[in-house]
Amino acid sequence: MNSDLNQGSEGAADLVVGLDAGGTRTRALLAGLRDDRPRGEGTAGPGNALTVPGAELADHLTEALAGAVPEPLRGRVVAVAGGFAGAGHRGQGADEPGRVRAEAALAAALARLGIAAATVGIHSDIETTFAAAPGHPADGLVLVAGTGAVAARIAARTPTATSGGDGWLLGDDGGGFWIGRAAVRAALRAADGRSGPTALAHAIGRSLGLPPQTLPPEGYGATATAPWSAEQRTAYRARLLPVVMARPPVRLADHAPLVVATAENEKDAVARQILTEAARRLTETVAALDPRPGETLVVTGGLLAPHGPLLLPVAERLTPLALAVTPVTDGSSGAVALARLAHDTHP
Repeated sequence: MNSDLNQGSEGAADLVVGLDAGGTRTRALLAGLRDDRPRGEGTAGPGNALTVPGAELADHLTEALAGAVPEPLRGRVVAVAGGFAGAGHRGQGADEPGRVRAEAALAAALARLGIAAATVGIHSDIETTFAAAPGHPADGLVLVAGTGAVAARIAARTPTATSGGDGWLLGDDGGGFWIGRAAVRAALRAADGRSGPTALAHAIGRSLGLPPQTLPPEGYGATATAPWSAEQRTAYRARLLPVVMARPPVRLADHAPLVVATAENEKDAVARQILTEAARRLTETVAALDPRPGETLVVTGGLLAPHGPLLLPVAERLTPLALAVTPVTDGSSGAVALARLAHDTHP
């Protein structure tokens, strides 16, 4: 948490809050109505409007908002806007299920904290992400690749076409869930002999707390001489599957950082191939929107934010399309911009 209670002559100034509620984290940002200087920040757990139960979502929003907005400043908040993973955009109607759930949870959180903003806006995470680009553009393209993956064309700050974003069961190709699932599948194939060795087998097993005696030895996948006995392989599979199946499926995304680390630190060929394929699929997701040369493409999410592990390979694959690739940290600053806009146009 980082808040500014000593605002001097600006103490009575109106304030706005922007929320970025994603599949892994919810972030709230407090800012002035007329300047971009952050006044406070708070974070909490996941904020996907479709996958996080309503009561839990309200708790996470409350925690993030409480961290960003100290109690003495809550009466000065005039506008709030939130970008939610799992929520549709306003063009899809007020009864779109994700929007309904996000609106109810945010209303509950604001009521708990005594924040009575004149305008409260619910947006999809792709809308707030795009608005986070420098200058807060109104038209262009956006690609979000975190737990899931979705791209959209934006016109007048509203998505007019989308690509991907079909959720962990049916799509989100190239996102964190897709990468994590590919890693666990590679580990299982190595264990039962359907593919060659990979260091991912050790990394995945260790991260899930499997007994050390079932894991392949250090160096498995890097050399052909590291033994992993048939008995160990059988025990590995017998332990791994129940642990994975006992967790919510979306938790497979937790393994994505292991794939990045294994590719970078151990130069594992299987891990590298998974990341290469993820970059290809993300590029394909953007290409489906028929990009025009020179268009802005705003990118974010754990995989594509500044310094994200797939930012460079995706940007390189997009070179033939001549897009202006613009990475942003998340959509919270875009939500702030949309909150200001809503306040200025509020009757």
